[in-house]
Amino acid sequence: MPRLLPLLCLSVVLLAGCDTFYDAIGLNDAKKAEAEARAIGAACRHAGRSLEDCYALNPNASKSAIFEGWREMNDYMLQNNLREVPPVFVPTEPLKRSQPIIPKPESAPGAPAPGTPPSTAAPPGR
Repeated sequence: MPRLLPLLCLSVVLLAGCDTFYDAIGLNDAKKAEAEARAIGAACRHAGRSLEDCYALNPNASKSAIFEGWREMNDYMLQNNLREVPPVFVPTEPLKRSQPIIPKPESAPGAPAPGTPPSTAAPPGR
């Protein structure tokens, strides 16, 4: 047991600066969240998106930080005569953090589409 104590202390010290460790135990870093929201705002401005679109696409991000990043990128682009880069990917609905990124498997051929009621008609040939 005495040998494990130094090893345990060392592992705690090493993991103290690890973002993955904080994410795993559920601690949120306010500075990191604000920096991400500012980056989102800057990316929206660079892509030529309006603030309202950016807010709608990122409902979990801070609106004030998104605006700050959008404004900073706008000033930078005006100062350096940069043009918008139109987005190639156009999402149909905003992604929520609880939604998986992996696409759902497609249904088997002949199976009804999800959300449609099953047919009550008799199968053909009877």
